[in-house]
Amino acid sequence: LPVKFPLLLALGVEGIAVGLSTRILPHNCNELIDASIECLRGHDFEIYPDFHCGGTIDISQYKDGRRGGKVRCRAKIEIEDEKTLKITEIPYGTTTSSLIDSIVAANDKNKIKIRNVEDNTSSDVEILIRLASGVSPHVTRDALYAFTDCEVSISTNCCVIIGEKPAFVSVKDVLKHNAELTRSLLQRELEIEQQELLEKLHFASLEMIFIEHKIYRKIENAVSWDDVLSTIEKGLKPFAKDLIREVTQDDVVKLTEIKIKKISKFDRDKAQEALSKIRDHLEEVERNLKQINRYAIQYFKSLKKTYGANWQRKTEIASFEQVEAKAVAVANLKLFVNRKDGFLGTSLKKDELICECSELDEVIAFRKDGHFTVTKVAEKTFVGKSILHVGLFERGDEKTVYHLIYQEQKSGAVYAKRFHIKSITRDREYDLCKGSKAKILHFSVRPNGESEVVELAFKEKSQGYLHVDFAELPIQARTVKGTLISKDPVKSAEVIESEAPIEEATELWFDKEQRRLNTEGVGLYLGEFAGDDKICVLYRDGSLEITGHALETYFDKNIVHLTKLKPETVVSCVYYHGEKRDYYVKRFSLAEIQFGRREEFIPSEAGTKILIISFNTDPIVEVSYLKGKRGEQGEESIHLNDFVSVRGIRALGNKLSRHVVKKVKLKKP
Repeated sequence: LPVKFPLLLALGVEGIAVGLSTRILPHNCNELIDASIECLRGHDFEIYPDFHCGGTIDISQYKDGRRGGKVRCRAKIEIEDEKTLKITEIPYGTTTSSLIDSIVAANDKNKIKIRNVEDNTSSDVEILIRLASGVSPHVTRDALYAFTDCEVSISTNCCVIIGEKPAFVSVKDVLKHNAELTRSLLQRELEIEQQELLEKLHFASLEMIFIEHKIYRKIENAVSWDDVLSTIEKGLKPFAKDLIREVTQDDVVKLTEIKIKKISKFDRDKAQEALSKIRDHLEEVERNLKQINRYAIQYFKSLKKTYGANWQRKTEIASFEQVEAKAVAVANLKLFVNRKDGFLGTSLKKDELICECSELDEVIAFRKDGHFTVTKVAEKTFVGKSILHVGLFERGDEKTVYHLIYQEQKSGAVYAKRFHIKSITRDREYDLCKGSKAKILHFSVRPNGESEVVELAFKEKSQGYLHVDFAELPIQARTVKGTLISKDPVKSAEVIESEAPIEEATELWFDKEQRRLNTEGVGLYLGEFAGDDKICVLYRDGSLEITGHALETYFDKNIVHLTKLKPETVVSCVYYHGEKRDYYVKRFSLAEIQFGRREEFIPSEAGTKILIISFNTDPIVEVSYLKGKRGEQGEESIHLNDFVSVRGIRALGNKLSRHVVKKVKLKKP
């Protein structure tokens, strides 16, 4: 259609007909205008979806809207407090009702733990999610993305009709086509306007000649209509060279329709001025035709100037990791095992309890005959009689090491091996003893690869004992036979020395874009973390929080600083008090901040703001001030350690100066 704006991309469309479907997502009008301008200039451009409902999208797999592309769209979820989450923007394609239904369904299936959901939506979306006691808001937020419509994946398929045939193209192709269409439509409009102006100029010139040279008087003696027309034509012939085109009969007829009043009030100067305006307008149109590309760009710029303020981007573009459902699934099931009969599951409540788990977990079970299998958590599963060990299985786990000593029944040879189990096919049986019938002498699971020493006692007392130190054995594939230890029959095996569980320290970084911790070296390096190590978080609103170092923790976007907690650290702060309109200094210890509780350390009055905060042992500030009635300038260096003592976190502190402070600057340590 002759539309001078990429309306298809602005509105988006979805439909299916005769076996072909299309799904074009809506885009931002300002961005479409900017992209059209870049296209007309011959530059490259990028355009991404924008939804009226807001939210956040990951466009890493958008593929310019082509078939096979997709965007992941998330709701905007804020942590109100430790027991409340607030949804303020919802994903495209959902409604508040459908979103709440998906949250309630996930709770009913025990995938998340919430108390209730409140819908306070009016002109703006506001859905409050009240959490169950003891539930982490960070983990619950990730679980909402994993199990509910708080995150949806939207496939794209830009299928349009070109030349009466369907074609799969990109949104870039559509916009390029539309930009060229706009340019051609504008050119056609200018050409039409040019013709209209030429006609207007032609008749205005005729009219001026007709009146100025009193040709109208010559028709007074004409006896017929034909005589009138021929008389006018003869009168105009001497002026033919001054006209744009030949005079037609229609032109002559039109001249006869001029009213006497207009002839009597004819003013040559005004007529010349009107002709001049028409010529100027015509020159402008012809100039625009010659520079049609520039004219089209100006057209798009005028659209943006007129309407752009009402079309700001609502959907935030971000890159976010896929939330692993298994990582955020609620461990609300109990796993039991019947070792003798070979059953394991969540319904065997009279049997041995192994651990708590979720329905997404996998279980590994080893048997006394040297075989093992991995299966999903279920109510009841048969894995084989005489179960030796049962535990949760983590794919790709390189930390857990398995120790095995077995004796072949046929040859009597004793083998020992250490191995990982990283990847397997679920519900398939694997043999650890290379197909031979064997007796398991020793088996253990070492979560962090700790070593141990096992003492083997032989049946013949004269042969004594043999010590197997697993620290000396290499970690091999599970399919190897192992290291030959002895060829003599063994009576028993006993662990005589076992290394304590290793508490590995993990190096952590903070990714400001993702607002998450990571071990891949992305972002700010925080240091090594193990056990009860904690993180201190400083927020823009003047509050501090002590939190753990779990990788699934999702941090607030208003973070100013994040560091590894050293409880003995004293924090020095210079701030401006909005109500008292003065500058204050305070010092307090991080040791008094409770874990998991966000503490404000500056007053909450309007206008109060942090100027300087330092974790250094001896911070020095340089203060510029005005003193006296004359406002003489002065400067002073202040050691904050000497200026104010360490007090409670809610203490007001000391005034920085009795003079009018103009500038405060932290001196580099």
